[in-house]
Amino acid sequence: MAPHITRRQLLGTLGTGTLVGTAGCLDTLGFETQSAWRDPPLVEDRPDAVYVPAITEGMKMYGKTTAGPYGVALTYSYPHRFWTLTNTEFSKTVVRADDSVHLMVTLWDAETGTVLPRDSGVTIEVTRNGSAVTEEIAYPMLSQKMGLHYGSNYKLDGEGEYEVHVRIGGVSLKRTGSFAGRFETAETATFPITFDTDELYDVSIQRPENPGEPGTIPPMEMSGVPVGRALAADSLQGRHLGKATSGDAVFHTFVIDSDDANSDRFGDGAYLYVSPRTPYNGIILPMMGLDATLSRGGETVSEMDLTQTLDPELGYHYGATVESVAPGDELRVSVATPPQIARHDGYETAFIDMDPVTFTVPE
Repeated sequence: MAPHITRRQLLGTLGTGTLVGTAGCLDTLGFETQSAWRDPPLVEDRPDAVYVPAITEGMKMYGKTTAGPYGVALTYSYPHRFWTLTNTEFSKTVVRADDSVHLMVTLWDAETGTVLPRDSGVTIEVTRNGSAVTEEIAYPMLSQKMGLHYGSNYKLDGEGEYEVHVRIGGVSLKRTGSFAGRFETAETATFPITFDTDELYDVSIQRPENPGEPGTIPPMEMSGVPVGRALAADSLQGRHLGKATSGDAVFHTFVIDSDDANSDRFGDGAYLYVSPRTPYNGIILPMMGLDATLSRGGETVSEMDLTQTLDPELGYHYGATVESVAPGDELRVSVATPPQIARHDGYETAFIDMDPVTFTVPE
């Protein structure tokens, strides 16, 4: 990994008219001086998989708090590009000349620490002296460095004091176990912040030594703030039917049999569920459409949609109840819709073209 460099160090060096002796100078980092921050280098010939980006940016925290049942953290970084996804079509969001900061929200259950993925309903409003400055829906996003979060680029009115109001709508996805009936109320978390470009420009930037290669950058660990990892497969309930990969996403599939003492929270019968995650960092992959077909002796036993579900023991997963699952049965899982989540560099080419995966129920 190349040495850390910050924007302030680079701009200070530029102001002297020289880049000599600057670790990670603009040339080293691949920036042009006339656009030193708006469009950093992007790997050429990117693979259709998770890859190491050309540039990675760190982040800092404005604060964390609770709002009703939610734990909420507000973090920030440089404005930067990201990609949004509509079905399988990407749209690149570029940094505008007047963008000031990339604001990010991490959301979790304050009681259990379970991260709360949601497809919408998180809005960031910035005010100053009681007057609105900007308000935008925060996109659910995947970032190698910043994990699973909600964010966008925001324009501010210069340096100084602001209030950031994070509005959280009720969680609409299915909840089971002790999560049933929770996360239904709308809440607002408010953060007084000071926007200081010196503080922003001190956020670190790195240029990895192996850009474009399969792999990832480890997420930043910030005290008390989850990065959005899926639960470890060996900690999940039920019989493990296996692990498979599609579109570079990792799928772990399980069945909780009807005679299991904890199966009643999912309804009558056996409960089939899939726990997908990113490779390397194991971040949850939300907002997919998954279908499944269960076959026995070459005949279809059941066809089902796998429902996005939040459970305190299984975490975020996709599941459905079937009458029974027997040894030798074959389960075929198809991706009707890839993860409809915005992505930062390194994730934008993965999890799009996703072939079906098949599992055989072990004896």
